[in-house]
Amino acid sequence: MRINDDLSKPVIVHGAKLDWVPSPAAGVDRRMLFRVGGEVARATSIVRYAQGSAFPRHIHSGGEEILVLEGVFQDEHGDYPAGCYFRNPPGTSHIPAAKEGCTIFVRLWQYRDGDHTQIVRQPGEGQHTTPRPGASAATILFDDSREEVRLEDWRADETVTVANTRGLEFLVLSGRLTIGGETLKPQSWGRLPAGADLTATIGPEGARIWLKDAPLMHPDVLQMPE
Repeated sequence: MRINDDLSKPVIVHGAKLDWVPSPAAGVDRRMLFRVGGEVARATSIVRYAQGSAFPRHIHSGGEEILVLEGVFQDEHGDYPAGCYFRNPPGTSHIPAAKEGCTIFVRLWQYRDGDHTQIVRQPGEGQHTTPRPGASAATILFDDSREEVRLEDWRADETVTVANTRGLEFLVLSGRLTIGGETLKPQSWGRLPAGADLTATIGPEGARIWLKDAPLMHPDVLQMPE
């Protein structure tokens, strides 16, 4: 399966308009934003856990990166409410579940070789930094010089520009914004190749954005099994 796999082209996907696709686990469905592969795949998805659903224990051979969008995501290590961001590097395992249901944003098999950092950022945690023009707040969730992940709050009716020298991926968490005449709402996801700056006009309610500044595919990305 190949979905939005041409990394040389800008892409915007209105995730909230996509159909839910069942996963192998009952009650766990996905909206596929980017995918290369079958059930084991390099993938970026929005995943919905129905109340009481769970996945069997599994090892993340290619690593996983998660942002909780709604509800409370859980595993045997703890609870992760909406706004929680965490990274499970290659070789980690868990039993994901959601007693009351939840929705998460997930990136799989996109770790580079040698990235073994495991972090959990609970809501509000991270390094607060000076916001860019048009933003009211910015929090760095992860930065190891090879990639930087942020949450930013953008002010109503402003125009915000994000320079893009390495590659840029973003997800609208709340509010709305317009890019190139196209209106983006919560669960709208985009990806821009290096050199294509992001310029957005923010709607009257403002917006919260998840941003990843990094190569769209690391040159030393972990190799998937044949």
